[in-house]
Amino acid sequence: MEIECIQSGSAVRDCVTSDSSPVITNVTCADSVRLLNGSSLCSGRLEVKSNQSWSSVCEADFDQQDAEVVCRELGCGPPSVLQGALYGEVEAPVWSKEFQCGGHESALLDCRSSGSARNSCSLGKAVGLTCSEPDDVRMVGGANPCAGILELKHLGEWRPMYEFGWTLKDAAPICEHLDCGSAVSLQQTKSSLKFGWRIKPDCVKSRSTLRECTTSGYYNPIMNLTCSDSVRLLNGSSLCSGRLEVKSNQSWSSVCEADFDQQDAEVVCRQLGCGPPSVLQGALYGEVEAPVWSKEFQCGGHESALLDCRSSGSARNSCSPGKAVGLTCSESDDVRLVGGTNYCEGMMELRHLGEWRTVSAFSWTLKDAAVVCKHLDCGSAVSVNSRHESLNRPAWWIIYDCVHVRSALKDCTASSSHVFILNITCSESVRLGGASRCVGTVELKHQGEWRPAIDYDLRKAAVLCKHLDCGSAVSAVIRPKSSPADVLEISSDCFQSGSTRSECAAPNASNYTLDLICSDLLVQPIIHASSMDGVSESQEQGLTVSRHSNFTIRARPPRKLQLCLSRLRFLS
Repeated sequence: MEIECIQSGSAVRDCVTSDSSPVITNVTCADSVRLLNGSSLCSGRLEVKSNQSWSSVCEADFDQQDAEVVCRELGCGPPSVLQGALYGEVEAPVWSKEFQCGGHESALLDCRSSGSARNSCSLGKAVGLTCSEPDDVRMVGGANPCAGILELKHLGEWRPMYEFGWTLKDAAPICEHLDCGSAVSLQQTKSSLKFGWRIKPDCVKSRSTLRECTTSGYYNPIMNLTCSDSVRLLNGSSLCSGRLEVKSNQSWSSVCEADFDQQDAEVVCRQLGCGPPSVLQGALYGEVEAPVWSKEFQCGGHESALLDCRSSGSARNSCSPGKAVGLTCSESDDVRLVGGTNYCEGMMELRHLGEWRTVSAFSWTLKDAAVVCKHLDCGSAVSVNSRHESLNRPAWWIIYDCVHVRSALKDCTASSSHVFILNITCSESVRLGGASRCVGTVELKHQGEWRPAIDYDLRKAAVLCKHLDCGSAVSAVIRPKSSPADVLEISSDCFQSGSTRSECAAPNASNYTLDLICSDLLVQPIIHASSMDGVSESQEQGLTVSRHSNFTIRARPPRKLQLCLSRLRFLS
């Protein structure tokens, strides 16, 4: 059964598929109470079911002890808000008697009720109830409460959380939930336990409660998470950038730019598992917010945590006219391709948390690999493939759809025991800056800099398409520029002799650039003739068209048209 299908509002029978899985789903629903229109499963307007009919409940007939019973029956925490009409007004029919719960009952309909029936809910409001979320999350076995194996108490039972495709970015809401700062590392740990809780990361990122995202499972391995216990970066574009806050005595404080220097920044970046600081600028990610850290940090730069640094003896009364510390650490990822003929091809490896490991990835496309080629300054992605292989050491797993929306590979990385070794080949020193990797303006890398390139011999553009593994040249057009600019003039004869691309280019000033369209390995299109008069076809010669015959070619996309024409033979 497809969950996404059901959530879209489709009928259950439309979402059912046949499956040979031995896993059976057991569901328990509250049979006599429900909360409607709330923001979670534990909030909403209360309705009670009796004699197969649902009824609203008047606020005047409901108190705190009644609310405790409802929250318990729904598997939620104690009631936190009880306010009439919070989630809508009374709707008919209306429950006719007053509940008189003691607060210990397991179900609302187990409570006593008033003997006389109420005729109306005049001046009353519908019961609006918010129960506290029952999630209890903890980390056990770590150096502090912000590190260790992640466990969740759900339905009254503590179980470990199983890791299933989680990345550091996915784990960030867990650290936030525990008031533990930023996510620093995510590892896998084998467990002898058979059952645990599985939490879907996409559900957590949508800001749903952990309870709503939890299912029982028998998966392995379990999640070992480390959060920064005393520093965090807010409002940044990645885990390694943002406005700095420091935690002390269970309270988070802003830090003044005037009280923070480069050595302090080095300690923070190291504590967060990021690379060295690259930008330190006040108010870059927001202004100072109260409360404000009252003393100046005096780090030497070698400390492992910011709170290990010395600080000034005197307290600062205000941050005026200072600004909040805005910090950007360089990404700690180091990527390399090994085992190829040059540094732009081979098996992908990633250094993360100080350790080089093989990258395990599945179903990567050339578009995904292009991110890595760009990171290595290696031009365009030419080929990508993965093969399954057993290794005696763990690998880094990179979620491919995360790569496109995150600026840092670190945010997309998790530990993995399943290895699909990823091999990537980049073009090294030639690329096209267009709608796809096989279309665009020709650029070459020369002395570490990418520049437009021009080749006035358009007949030899096929060499570039072949080098990019993009099939044949469909078109090559020299386009004028509004003003002369430094370009690289290509010697085609040199190109074909096997010399490196940089050896075949010489700087020059030109008013032109070269736009190239390669076939992108398109299969030969099917040609449909609107009329067969004068059109014949044979296995040896293909389609043959007599002169003065009328015919129509349909080929999609349009750039297949030239390939169509190449298959036609015109007769006099």
